[in-house]
Amino acid sequence: MKTASKTLGAIGALLAGVALSCGGTAWAHHSFAMFDQTKQASIAGTVKDFEWTNPHAFIELEAPDGKLWSVELNSPNNLVRQGWKRTALKPGDKVTVVLNPLRNGQPGGLFNGVTLPSGQVLGSLKPTGPINVPSEK
Repeated sequence: MKTASKTLGAIGALLAGVALSCGGTAWAHHSFAMFDQTKQASIAGTVKDFEWTNPHAFIELEAPDGKLWSVELNSPNNLVRQGWKRTALKPGDKVTVVLNPLRNGQPGGLFNGVTLPSGQVLGSLKPTGPINVPSEK
């Protein structure tokens, strides 16, 4: 009986350790190093999907050449503070997105601004400088 209790205790401790070691990744946040914040690209296209999700919203944009661009935005909480609504973009909308492209050349990037079909601009179409990048001294 004591052996079974020790075994169950060891298994419980092992599972708790695994849970604690994996739990830290849920709190982690990725770097913005994958985006080339020294460059901007302007992509005109059709919204395929607008994902209003945490930790980041995404715009899936189909360019005229057929490329599907995945554009990462801020969190919905921050977007609301910046004047966004979850209904700001709809599939089929013709928009122009300004972004910092991915360094690896894939069709994607970090959102800077968007011109909506109405002409309204959300975000910034002009460079605002890198975010989350340590300053060089």
